[in-house]
Amino acid sequence: MDILISIFITIFGFIIGSFLNVCIYRIPKGQSIAYPPSHCTNCDSEIKWYDLVPIFSYLLLLKGKCRHCGEKISIRYPVIEFITGVLYLVIYIKYELTLTTLKYIAFITILIVVGIIDLDTTDVYFSTTIVGVVLALSFIAASGYLYSDFKQYIYGGLLGGGVIALIIVLTKGMGWGDAEICLYSGLFLGLKLTIVMLFFSFIFGSVISLILIALKKKNRKDYIPFGPFIALAAVFTVIFGDKILLWYGIF
Repeated sequence: MDILISIFITIFGFIIGSFLNVCIYRIPKGQSIAYPPSHCTNCDSEIKWYDLVPIFSYLLLLKGKCRHCGEKISIRYPVIEFITGVLYLVIYIKYELTLTTLKYIAFITILIVVGIIDLDTTDVYFSTTIVGVVLALSFIAASGYLYSDFKQYIYGGLLGGGVIALIIVLTKGMGWGDAEICLYSGLFLGLKLTIVMLFFSFIFGSVISLILIALKKKNRKDYIPFGPFIALAAVFTVIFGDKILLWYGIF
């Protein structure tokens, strides 16, 4: 039974990943994520359902090209589908069939969209922020009936958003979109895990930025969006945060 559930959750993740590709492409353009149906961005031909099967269609049917015009399709599409499915599976294995699993699946889904859009555009959109906040508050309300410490999630949101807001006010070195991401990340994670997320956001940001500069992909004056590092740190925290807190005797 566990194997069947694992397979179902993974396939479900692949399907959601396909939808996330639509969100990542359309949200920055101000387009509807529901209409029109998926189409080639080069020739505008509508993509048939059998060419939309996550990963399989790209690799075996289309072989990375549009069926109609032959335009190359970015490898990023199946990669996002694959990563989404794997992350869903990892969360299920870790948290089993619980409200926490549902919460973190919703959280990681938002992080994938926000992180990649920020990477592409250096912008964080209110339409994604409001979804993150509403979902987080919904899970806090639900957990309030199950746990006595639900207030820690409110404190987590205040800490996450507050720390980044303070940095913005003092240094102007970050954008308000980063504060928004940390706000709802804190609402999802709670106070203690938010501390872990903030710490690793700066660690990942520093290390990856130095690597990009060393490889001459970026120079010291280039703006590097911080949102993807927050998203990466938040995913890392969802999976390993409790072990880190246990290691330091905090949890």
